[in-house]
Amino acid sequence: MYKISALIKRNSKLFFKDKGVFFTSLITPLILLVLYATFLSNVYRDSFMAGLPQGFNMPGELIDGLVGGQLISSLLAVSCVTVSFCANMIMVSDKVTGARRDLNITPVKGSHLAIGYYVATLFVTLIICYIAMGAGLIYLLNIGWYLSLSDVLFMALDVFLLTMFGTALSSVINFFLSTQGQISAVGSIVSSCYGFICGAYMPISSFAEGLQKVLSFFPGTYATGLFRNHATRGAFEEMQKIGLSDRDIGAMKDAIDCNIYFFDSKVHTRNMYLILGASVIVLVSVYVVMNVISSKRSKVTK
Repeated sequence: MYKISALIKRNSKLFFKDKGVFFTSLITPLILLVLYATFLSNVYRDSFMAGLPQGFNMPGELIDGLVGGQLISSLLAVSCVTVSFCANMIMVSDKVTGARRDLNITPVKGSHLAIGYYVATLFVTLIICYIAMGAGLIYLLNIGWYLSLSDVLFMALDVFLLTMFGTALSSVINFFLSTQGQISAVGSIVSSCYGFICGAYMPISSFAEGLQKVLSFFPGTYATGLFRNHATRGAFEEMQKIGLSDRDIGAMKDAIDCNIYFFDSKVHTRNMYLILGASVIVLVSVYVVMNVISSKRSKVTK
């Protein structure tokens, strides 16, 4: 346990020591929040207004609260994964500097090395993502707050689980990288593509039916659905109180991916958690096994 703790501290300190990487990782989600609020809020607002029954009057603050919930759910659904790729650069840097080779010939087990990298990346990413979540909640507080304490706590849980998934995914992918150029390229691809395939930038319901079915196999899709449900639940509940029909509310939820469908079956939020949790377990197990095998091969070679 002492060896794992030492590795976690070492990897965390190396990340925070590089102020450029740390501040870039920290500022990026906040910049995304500003960009979302500036360029996407009006688009989302017009979309919701167009979906309302003719003659139905909706308070502006309620629409803003719903739009804000969609915006911060998109931000968190993307950041928890993309930030983890940036935070996980230490694993690749150790290969570049030769530190990983030195670690492999020590008595430290491969599984301990894997856990050290994983937990350190998870710790760093959680700090950044919870700061981003706090900024999003402040934004909601200023434009239209309809969240309950349970909604906020569930969103915090969603951040934790998706960050575990993002860290596991980045760990498996980064395991095969050995240069800074490779990690930069992979990070750029993930940053530009992940938001689309998880439904954060554009709702999956707006895609072609075939693509919707393909994306229903991706765990990130269900993480976005969890964020959507918890960030907008209060606003939809308020809409129901002022007289909007269940059918219209259901149509809105379908439109913004609060309701996720696996082919034609609606996936319950409980099952979304199970899918995300199972994905984390599988990816972490694969990552640990790869490190154990690699460490044994290195020791045999030496």
